[in-house]
Amino acid sequence: MLETLRPLKPASPEEVQAIVAEAGAAARRIEVTGAGTKRGIGALEPVDVVLSTQRLDRIVDYAPDELVLTAQPGVRVADLERIVAARGQMLAFEPPRWTRLLGARGEPTLGGVVAANLSGPRRLRAGAARDHLLGFSGVSGRGEAFKAGGKVVKNVTGYDLMKLMAGSWGTLAVFTELTVKVLPAPRTEATLLLFGLHDVRAFEAMQAAMNGPFEVSGAAHLPVTTARARPLKAEMAVTALRLEGFEASVAARADDLAQMLAGALAGFGRTDRLDAGHSRDFWLQVREAEALAGDPRPLWRLSLPPAVGWRAPHALPGEALYDWAGGLAWLATEEPAARVRAVARELGGHALCLKGDEAFGPREGPLGALQDRVKAAFDPLGVLNPGRMEGRP
Repeated sequence: MLETLRPLKPASPEEVQAIVAEAGAAARRIEVTGAGTKRGIGALEPVDVVLSTQRLDRIVDYAPDELVLTAQPGVRVADLERIVAARGQMLAFEPPRWTRLLGARGEPTLGGVVAANLSGPRRLRAGAARDHLLGFSGVSGRGEAFKAGGKVVKNVTGYDLMKLMAGSWGTLAVFTELTVKVLPAPRTEATLLLFGLHDVRAFEAMQAAMNGPFEVSGAAHLPVTTARARPLKAEMAVTALRLEGFEASVAARADDLAQMLAGALAGFGRTDRLDAGHSRDFWLQVREAEALAGDPRPLWRLSLPPAVGWRAPHALPGEALYDWAGGLAWLATEEPAARVRAVARELGGHALCLKGDEAFGPREGPLGALQDRVKAAFDPLGVLNPGRMEGRP
């Protein structure tokens, strides 16, 4: 049904508000989308209207000296990254695309990335997308325009609705403008590689690196079967540690980290080093989970405490890839959704299925009741993205 609906593409916040208000008055339901690259995630119920933010694609303000950028939600992430890179800056949360992973077309937009709270390998050091959202304007499911936050880095005005809206998947409001902080881009980077470590030992190596004075900005582990997949094609398990910054600092920290890892007390073995260009290519592959992109099985993204992250894939048969020093485990498995969620929950984490019928888990207990109250406050009639974040046991 979604494919037969011609999307409405408002060109102004006022048009967005009119569409949502009219839908609420007529008991019609809206699918909110950007470029549509993540439309398949979540069990969206039948809708009457598709609202695309693609024409809201203007950069409202960019103040490099203040490290602040304001843009409409339809601006493509790739365009934003090129613009800030020209000023030696970056979106530090390293937003992933997932287009090949999901078999999607188009270019992800800023609104979609923030709505899904997507973050790449640098999350363990720079934080999630929500941590870089300074303010926003939007239209709630009630058809009411509202705003929160501001356009300065140090802003403490009102409730922190940015944390609430980032990761709400368009179920609470339609973004019409977003303000994010940008940061200076590193001058260079290098990645140390360890080979042949089994998962537990690899996690020990990542934790040792993270706990030292090395300022690691990326820590990932590819078990042997995942490392052999395209495009890496390694012959054994690979554990990777990224360092970023000024050339002299990166070189010195890389030497110190390699010495620590190979030392008698650590004993993780010899390290190889990727230069800046090869390092960027490697972390792009990790960011996009390229090793699992062609796997036909349901693909799970497990957010877990790093110290126990390896345990979830070990309890569930399948292929795994670890990021965020073990705080994120990608897993391709045929195990039932209820089993995957139970394992993640037992370890103190949660699970999202990107390729399959049950993306989000059921709303249960006190947290589920809180989610229902928040939804009722912002969208009492269930106008926006109905069912997207609902799940079955």
